Amino acid sequence: MPNCWSCGEPYEFEGKIARSLECAKCSAWLRCCRNCQFFDELAPGQCREPQADLQADKEAANACDYFRPLGLGPASKPNKSKNDFDSLFNE
Repeated sequence: MPNCWSCGEPYEFEGKIARSLECAKCSAWLRCCRNCQFFDELAPGQCREPQADLQADKEAANACDYFRPLGLGPASKPNKSKNDFDSLFNE
């Protein structure tokens, strides 16, 4: 189950997280860059997904097509591909 990026409160959802969904505890937007697995303060544009549109406010609700809530498994296939590649040499 994913947690709010701001207060850590767990939340439930079905299907896609709506842009208007707010945390029941602290009212932070849940569909925002700060709550996405691709968010990385050190990456260009603070996002590890190269095809995502740049979002100026990382704490504001957005409709990014690449949004992946924190806590729901791997963020991208390249990580799996890299692990598969590395496993070829670790026997």
